[in-house]
Amino acid sequence: MIATSTITNDITLITNDDLYLFNEGSHFNLYEKLGSHPITHNGVAGTYFAVWAPNAVYVSVKGDFNGWNKDSHPLKLKENSGIWEGFIPGITNGNIYKYHIVGHNGYEVEKADPLAKAYELPPKTASVVWDSEYTWNDSEWMAKRHQHNTLNAPISIYELHLGSWMRVPEDGNRSLSYRELAPKLTEYIQKMGYTHVELMPITEHPFYGSWGYQTTGYFAPTSRYGTPQDCMYLVDYLHQHDIGVILDWVPSHFPTDEHGIGYFDGTHLYEHSDPRQGYHPDWSSSIFNYGRHEVSSFLISSAFFWLDKCHIDGLRVDAVASMLYLDYSRKHGEWIPNHHGGNENLEAIAFLRRFNQAVYHRFPDVMTIAEESTSWSMVSRPTYLGGLGFGFKWDMGWMHDSLNYLSEDPIHRRYHHNNLTFRMMYAYNENFVMPLSHDEVVHGKGSLIDKMPGDYWQKFANLRSLFGYMYAQAGKKLLFMGGEFAQWREWNHDTSLDWHLLENPQHSGLQKWVADLNRVYAQELALHELDCHPAGFEWIDCNDSQNSVISLLRKSSIQVSGVKGEVSPTQLEPQQWNPNPVGTVLVVCNFTPLPRYNYRIGVPASGNWQELLNSDATEYGGSGLGNLGGVQADEIACHGRPYSINITLPPLAVVFFKL
Repeated sequence: MIATSTITNDITLITNDDLYLFNEGSHFNLYEKLGSHPITHNGVAGTYFAVWAPNAVYVSVKGDFNGWNKDSHPLKLKENSGIWEGFIPGITNGNIYKYHIVGHNGYEVEKADPLAKAYELPPKTASVVWDSEYTWNDSEWMAKRHQHNTLNAPISIYELHLGSWMRVPEDGNRSLSYRELAPKLTEYIQKMGYTHVELMPITEHPFYGSWGYQTTGYFAPTSRYGTPQDCMYLVDYLHQHDIGVILDWVPSHFPTDEHGIGYFDGTHLYEHSDPRQGYHPDWSSSIFNYGRHEVSSFLISSAFFWLDKCHIDGLRVDAVASMLYLDYSRKHGEWIPNHHGGNENLEAIAFLRRFNQAVYHRFPDVMTIAEESTSWSMVSRPTYLGGLGFGFKWDMGWMHDSLNYLSEDPIHRRYHHNNLTFRMMYAYNENFVMPLSHDEVVHGKGSLIDKMPGDYWQKFANLRSLFGYMYAQAGKKLLFMGGEFAQWREWNHDTSLDWHLLENPQHSGLQKWVADLNRVYAQELALHELDCHPAGFEWIDCNDSQNSVISLLRKSSIQVSGVKGEVSPTQLEPQQWNPNPVGTVLVVCNFTPLPRYNYRIGVPASGNWQELLNSDATEYGGSGLGNLGGVQADEIACHGRPYSINITLPPLAVVFFKL
């Protein structure tokens, strides 16, 4: 039906202060001002529209309410702000629209709304008028979530792709909706003991095969799984069961689809015009112009939208390395140096610092996590010290080294022992998350279980060892869906995980191993409290390359300071430490298929060292070799310590002991 009402251009939600902050790059709540907003004016219900198109000569709203007529509802330019606005009576939630934009150069295009809260179901590309109202029931979580996101909290993250985690084969193999996912995912996360879920990008994206990393809707949950309120319900439900939610967020690039923000008003508004700065060769996408203040406002407002309106607990920022370097994936002559002649993207660096400062100022109880694949220094250090200001950084080096080591035949591992131990040379340079992410099980890389060498039993034993070694190390944990039960095939976004594999005891045993690792990691202060402080880690023996064995201690502030409770060692000088060894966790890893009997390990104190976990237990699919629940320390000096224990090391296994 074609609307007979006319547009009203004397209504505005935008003040002079809004314009000032927007133009200086400091307006972080643009989602309350730009876009489409269902409101009532003088008793008349309708929708207020506002869009930034400073180089346009004509902007109108066209949609299902006016027969897609580009002439019937023109917007008015608000003074010299570059923002076009207007109020159209009769338009409410659910109406579909686009902006018709004419540029100075005669360029004419239909664009989706960059700040829309919802979009049509792809492959359709129009925006949908929608509000962000939702009644939340997660007040208890929100009041205490700072406890779950701190450096000394146990953080174990389950990364998943919503569309392929679990599907409905009896209904055309469709994906679960946000609301269908809520109870199923929550039950599974609770069973597995994860503290957080990390959602691969659910910001709206036109191409499903991009997994969300080619974003067009920076303020809209994808409509593939339901409405924005359905998405909020999923977050709300997880929160009510004490599960945090991290969102994969992509400010590094955006797709070139015509309806998107590229060449928006007949000029390169959001992106650089020079392809040496504005085109990404890896992903055939556009790169944001981080030096433009309005672009900074746009992107940080997107972050604020998810943290504010959707109660997201953390943002994992994708492809940070591609933002930091002007020559990222470029050959000589294909990039422009900065004004100092270097390859650092100074504007992107300033943006990332501003982003982190703004987020932690407004939402001090959330976390930001950088996927940064180089050795850029101080990524997770405060901006006032010269850092980028992130809360955490992915440890890509650990991931590569560990997978390279575990993929070796055990007979050759003695020659690659450094891959196990090198991490501790840099482990406290950043606040690390240790990822085994989706990136490792796509593009022909195969699955985690398929990377493991040996026969069928040895592959599972090796994978159990990898996970045990991961949880023994200092750092927060992340595992991509399917890895926890050893999915054989590479991840495919078009199908469900192979849940039927859990009928096999080896697969279900691995799943139980991961669940128990999560449980013990959360229960034992020594395994998480000082993840980001060197006082929490101590090698016993990192040099037994001949046997491919490593042994280490993990400690909490109690073991370091002797004070019960959360006392950071940073509050004490080392000479003030008065260690209490009770609660210390000892981890020994045997990366060969040979069991080792009478293997002596030096320990810091006498007493009974309880066997907390053993990856070779039969319940996990192992051979059942172990230490009968624990061992008594002998007053025999070893490894520079006054006491030692004589243990049995199962084949391809990791064993945890606690005093």
